[in-house]
Amino acid sequence: MNTKNDYHGGAMELGTPEEVWNCRIDSSGRIMLPKAMRAERHWDFGDEISLCLVDDEVVLQRTEDVLETLVKAFRTQLPDDCNLVQELIDERRAEAAREASH
Repeated sequence: MNTKNDYHGGAMELGTPEEVWNCRIDSSGRIMLPKAMRAERHWDFGDEISLCLVDDEVVLQRTEDVLETLVKAFRTQLPDDCNLVQELIDERRAEAAREASH
């Protein structure tokens, strides 16, 4: 199968027949992901999976991986000498000092 779709700004090629799995939605709305797919993606029992729609397609990713990607993207936007935790602590202390003086 060589159908291409846009996916996050790049081309996504649909998998070979061995990489395409058919699933059914049960009466409770659950989908059982095939063992081979879970093993290939290193998804284990209890992993939290995030679903999102991208150009009318459902994309599944481990929530931990999504958060890691977002943190990396966010960090690249900050200067190297920026310490957000310390800035937040300083702001809270200044706010507490202002409240104490009133």
